Amino acid sequence: MNEGRAGGISLQMQMLIGFGIGLAGGLVANLTQSGAAWVDIVTTYLTGPIGQIFLRLLFMLVIPLLFSALVVGIAEMGDIRALKRAGIKTLLLTAGLSAVAVVLALTVVNIFRPGAGVDPVLAQSLLEEARQGAGAIVSKGAEMPSGIAAFLAIIPNNVIAAAADNDILAVMFFALVFGIGLLLVNTPQTEKLQDAIEGIFHVTMRLIGIVVRMAPLAIACFMFNLAAVFGWDLLVRLGAYAGVVLLALGLHMFVVYPLALRVLGGVSPLWFFRGSQEAMVMAFSTASSNATLPTALRVADRNLHLPGRISRFVLTIGATANQNGTAIFEGVTVLFLAQFFGVELSLAQQTMVLIVCILGGIGTAGVPAGSLPVVALILGMVGVPPEGIGLVLGVDRFLDMCRTTLNVTGDLTAAVIVSRDEQDLPAAVTDDPVAFEAHPS
Repeated sequence: MNEGRAGGISLQMQMLIGFGIGLAGGLVANLTQSGAAWVDIVTTYLTGPIGQIFLRLLFMLVIPLLFSALVVGIAEMGDIRALKRAGIKTLLLTAGLSAVAVVLALTVVNIFRPGAGVDPVLAQSLLEEARQGAGAIVSKGAEMPSGIAAFLAIIPNNVIAAAADNDILAVMFFALVFGIGLLLVNTPQTEKLQDAIEGIFHVTMRLIGIVVRMAPLAIACFMFNLAAVFGWDLLVRLGAYAGVVLLALGLHMFVVYPLALRVLGGVSPLWFFRGSQEAMVMAFSTASSNATLPTALRVADRNLHLPGRISRFVLTIGATANQNGTAIFEGVTVLFLAQFFGVELSLAQQTMVLIVCILGGIGTAGVPAGSLPVVALILGMVGVPPEGIGLVLGVDRFLDMCRTTLNVTGDLTAAVIVSRDEQDLPAAVTDDPVAFEAHPS
């Protein structure tokens, strides 16, 4: 995510300060004023409404954001005609790695269950008013079809009605199909249409950037409400949540990627990590895939010796589409909050979470807290209070740095794998027995 600054203090630092103030205030209220009337008044008429305004503004923008991001992301694969096999392979590899990432995330969080153990009655009573405020989204989760009906529901009869009903999966499906249509039709009119949709994307990202400026205040309000009820138990749950996210990210980084590099890319993972460490450090430092893109391109050229036309295509698309770390974060966060609030998700609902997280990884905007709208909407779809996202925002900065590192590493992994089948690989790569060991002639 991009660093935002106001008054010399970064947005992430402001969010951390808001997290600390809200947490401290809530803990004091929980320890010294438990059950006091003024606490109920503050949460009902002040902190609760402020949090609701923040969420409603995000919900207002999420449909145009995800639609435009997905359409533009697919349509910008205009080079797919020239690259042919490389473009298709990039798309399949992106979807495959994202699917593995979310399956891994859901598996880990189901095994360790970091959010379990909280009294569900207490948790539900805490956010009952807020749930009513997001009634259209939350009630949608309770009405979700199952079985073959759930599969058919992905294809909307009326995309306008799907958007009005906050049926995010149906809207995403339409956006993917529409993007493919733009890719197939190359006329002056469709170029203008693509420019217009890209304009919607830029405007929506800008507006979300403005809304996210409210995040420090909203986080303080969320944390005060939660800490005033849960007390110290909240800190234990947050520590367990962060640990599970880091475990899933670590498994994907040091197990899935090395296997993919060895099996699909025919290269030594040690050679790859040695060559990619500059981009990984930049990603961790900036927490921004976009800011790391120039470094990643330089690493692909100078250290990994990949063909420029392939690395530029894969890394540019990957900066917005191949976000395995974001997909893992979204999957873990949704299930953690479901466990925290005592919402049992069926296998069909978890499958839906998996699909939306994969698509969300493609459509997530590169702005501060860009995955926040996706997480909030998924929560509403499965009947979990969307306001629960306030629980994790304060610990998100470090997790953001870690998942951005995974995202950038995944982009370079994809570039190496796609480059393997290209006939114009430099001799420096094809002749290196440690690098491409079985390069086809």
